[in-house]
Amino acid sequence: MELQEAKQQFIDTWGALGSEWGINKSVAQVHALLLSASNPMSTDEIMEKLVISRGNANMSIRQLVDYGIVYKKHIAGDRKEYFVAEKDVLKWAMKIAVMRKQKELDPVMDILREISKNTEKDKTPEGKEFHKTVKDIQVLTDQLETIANKLFNTSGGDLLLKLIKLMM
Repeated sequence: MELQEAKQQFIDTWGALGSEWGINKSVAQVHALLLSASNPMSTDEIMEKLVISRGNANMSIRQLVDYGIVYKKHIAGDRKEYFVAEKDVLKWAMKIAVMRKQKELDPVMDILREISKNTEKDKTPEGKEFHKTVKDIQVLTDQLETIANKLFNTSGGDLLLKLIKLMM
């Protein structure tokens, strides 16, 4: 397999994987393209390589920049904006995990706390059973949140890196 073919396969696979995780396919493909690029790329280059519209490219890039896993890069003498991906896998994986936790887990945690508080007064057998179920889920998610906070909130992900090395 030649390098360009391998890169295209990586981009296609990353796009499909992103879709499975609920991430827009184009966003995942732009990320993969920038991960596989050895030089900064302009929006025009991204559009051409992925055969996507300017709007789609701009929206995907903006989302990746907002995640903190793609950065704008200025090239002296050129007025175009260029972009590069964070190449440190641990850094960008942690940024995505933190963002997804905030977007997905935190709202669920808030709802579980509210439901638990509102159902603890119901002393019927059905109410007690439902409250216990919600409370058990809340305890588990609280424990997962504690672990996630300890892993992700250390400087540079040192704790996560040590844990990964320990497991290997």
